[in-house]
Amino acid sequence: MRDFLYYLLSNFDIASNASGTALPYLTVKVLSTARFQVPDLSTQRRMAEILSAYDDLIENNRRRIRLLEQAARLLYKEWFVRLRFPGHERALITSGVPEGWEKKSLGDVILDLQSGGRPKGGTVDEGVPSIGAENVVGIGKYDYSKERFISEEYFANMRQGVVKNRDVAIYKDGANIGRSSYFGNGFPHEQCAVNEHVFICRGRPEIGQNFLYFWVSQNETRQRIANLNANTAQPGISQHKLKTLTFVQPSQNLLDRFNSTVEPLIRQVFLIGRKNRKLVQVRNLLLPHLMDGKVKS
Repeated sequence: MRDFLYYLLSNFDIASNASGTALPYLTVKVLSTARFQVPDLSTQRRMAEILSAYDDLIENNRRRIRLLEQAARLLYKEWFVRLRFPGHERALITSGVPEGWEKKSLGDVILDLQSGGRPKGGTVDEGVPSIGAENVVGIGKYDYSKERFISEEYFANMRQGVVKNRDVAIYKDGANIGRSSYFGNGFPHEQCAVNEHVFICRGRPEIGQNFLYFWVSQNETRQRIANLNANTAQPGISQHKLKTLTFVQPSQNLLDRFNSTVEPLIRQVFLIGRKNRKLVQVRNLLLPHLMDGKVKS
């Protein structure tokens, strides 16, 4: 049964059966001679059904997150890129800019732009989650399997890089400069920090973090951020350069209206993200026990 085989191999301890030291790998010989405890066919079906139900719900939640994000992003584009915002028919346009909109730099509209760090000895096995580039992948998205940790003591002494509710995160160096994410309402964690490869960006109250995130996460903005890098050998951007990035700030009334309109969507994204984490945790705990026969299906 294909589904059961998938879960059986998912529970296989690759690390202890792999060959190689610098770069462990799994050989066909090792896998072909591995011994598995396989129940009867009806039990296999039942075990696969239980685990598939979790995976189906997790994937359905991921689709919901994508749809909610898409709805907010489409509204952003409709109002601020295509300029079909409420009342646009009566708006006076001068040099392509609606009346009441102003050209600003990022430095004009943010209160804080900072990155974090990790101890010289590296990360530890448990403690406070330390977010790196591998988890700056967009709103409501987070790979807990790639998570690293810093000690409680190191975290307590951090002066910068501690994540607050509704922080916008920007990957600031490496191959994916400009990639962004958005954290809030307990997602991905109630308490966490970023490392030295990530900026966290906090706008002034009048700009709103919702607007800030959707502006930063546009493909065009991401490319402009990447273009700020002048060092091809070691890609990276500084706080100073990022603050020089310009954009056209909409009128305060329109900003407020956008931020409040998409707020229920953003809250739902973070809520579903938290639910998905719990589902993944339960599924991962259940998987080895089902495969080992410790939990009766």
